[in-house]
Amino acid sequence: MAQRRTPRRPRWFIITVLLVLGYFGSMIVSQGFYLSHVHEDQVIAAQRLAAAQAENDRLRAEKDRLGELPYIEKLAREELGMTGAGELPYAPGKRTGGN
Repeated sequence: MAQRRTPRRPRWFIITVLLVLGYFGSMIVSQGFYLSHVHEDQVIAAQRLAAAQAENDRLRAEKDRLGELPYIEKLAREELGMTGAGELPYAPGKRTGGN
């Protein structure tokens, strides 16, 4: 009986197919890492945007209050130490007297 030979693919063909599959596999993995980093950057940017919007809202509210006389008086008293007519300044922690 004669043995039948099964057709074999050439060794270079198998090596080439493995190299191509390895190349595309590495490309898929590197793209996955890239997309992961892009997503992280997007989350960070969204957090920074939310913080900036909150700060902007706070500053707009303060700008609106700066047109109100009671708020201006409050700032003048607290930040500048100013007093109204007939008032004496109060400085916490300072002692007055002759000791």
